[in-house]
Amino acid sequence: MKLAIYPGSFDPVTNGHIDIIERAAALFDHVIVSVSVNSGKTPLFTLQERVELLTEALKSYRNVSVDSFKGLTVNYAAEKKAQAIIRGLRAISDFENEFQMALTNKKLQPDVETVFMMSQAQWSFLSSSVVKEVASLGGCIRDFVPDIVEKALQERFAELWQDC
Repeated sequence: MKLAIYPGSFDPVTNGHIDIIERAAALFDHVIVSVSVNSGKTPLFTLQERVELLTEALKSYRNVSVDSFKGLTVNYAAEKKAQAIIRGLRAISDFENEFQMALTNKKLQPDVETVFMMSQAQWSFLSSSVVKEVASLGGCIRDFVPDIVEKALQERFAELWQDC
């Protein structure tokens, strides 16, 4: 079975993430969407909330599951016996850091490949940070995130929320 992991903080998951997941699920027998713990970031949603939001948003995908991990992504991939790590690229500016990380991962775990997937043009501007900023300022995010995430952000920023 060809297994891939798609790691990220997913704080929150966006339609750009969903697009990458859907396309990866068409290429691999199984995709594990893996929420990472990053001690360098202060997330808006807890780890458990992010796992729950992803699980709900991805429930219609039969060959996709959600998990969480702490530590090196490449070690997690090896532990899961994944053949590939999926990385989404929005713009050329993403490439340099992702390329360096892929080469480091290859040195650490030679049997794990990194697969880069370009974002579709309609999502190339979209990031979790942009979504959080727009939502925190009362802007409409309906076209950027799954319904369950829009609802969670609406609850988080209830005092600022404007329906769109």
